[in-house]
Amino acid sequence: MNCSNCGHLNDGGKFCVKCGHKLQEEAAVSQTAAASEYQSQSQSQPQTAYVPQQPNQRVRQAKKVSKSFFSYFTEGIKNPTATAQAAGESQFVNALITVILYALSIPIMLYVGWKLLLIQFVRSMFKLPIISEELAPSDMEDFNTGADLIKATDINSIIHFNFTDFVFKQGILIFIGLAVIIGATYIAAKFGKVDVSFKEFFSRFGTFMIIPTALLLVGLVLAFLHVEYFSYFMNFGLLSIFLVVPFTIASFKQSGTSGLDRIYSTLIVYVVITIVLTFIANGLGEEAKTIITRMGNSSELNDLF
Repeated sequence: MNCSNCGHLNDGGKFCVKCGHKLQEEAAVSQTAAASEYQSQSQSQPQTAYVPQQPNQRVRQAKKVSKSFFSYFTEGIKNPTATAQAAGESQFVNALITVILYALSIPIMLYVGWKLLLIQFVRSMFKLPIISEELAPSDMEDFNTGADLIKATDINSIIHFNFTDFVFKQGILIFIGLAVIIGATYIAAKFGKVDVSFKEFFSRFGTFMIIPTALLLVGLVLAFLHVEYFSYFMNFGLLSIFLVVPFTIASFKQSGTSGLDRIYSTLIVYVVITIVLTFIANGLGEEAKTIITRMGNSSELNDLF
């Protein structure tokens, strides 16, 4: 500590060793000045109150919706009829998510597993009596070797098969087709003297679609694992839509006996389903032609084989 009287540096003590001036008074003065300076600086700076960070409202809402949908979906698999009959307008969002999953899972499955479908198609052609009688056993061995090579090759990157373009384009078309089917089923139910709002009808229809959607999701997992049996789950999921229509219509009580018979209303909707599936098949057929054309024009793919 420096003495204020003579400036001598002291190691400690109460008095300066050179002039005898009292050092404790200097320490008290310096401490008081430092405290006063700190207090003035604290008062001059604005104080910001601590506000606890709140979780994002959208994230909380997304978690709430996903939890509700998971519970709804699992219950629909365990008890499909009871869950569908209990589904009211409050389940409209969950039913809508189910329909969207149904519509998107089909093109994603086709995008992932189209190579396996092509192999299955060619293999089934080889089994036809007209073709199999003219083929040598070595031809089938060469085909199996080529099939293994196709499975192990990322042909999508070679022929530039765009995921977004295919999945969302076909997914939107399938969703529109489902909307037409649901609308036709609702109109048929109204002709059958079923007194129900569209949101409640949609909720029940979407709930009956839980099992078909679950079949498609299983097929999607198998397609990602390159298991050829995924096509069976895809076919069952597509054809089960024919069961959803009568189950939905039959789950409502008629308000009178003079309406359209449920058998005829179901048949009318079946005609609509057939037309919708034809349009969807034509759209997928055009995509298949595009893939085959790109494969034929790809120099990289020709060099590969």
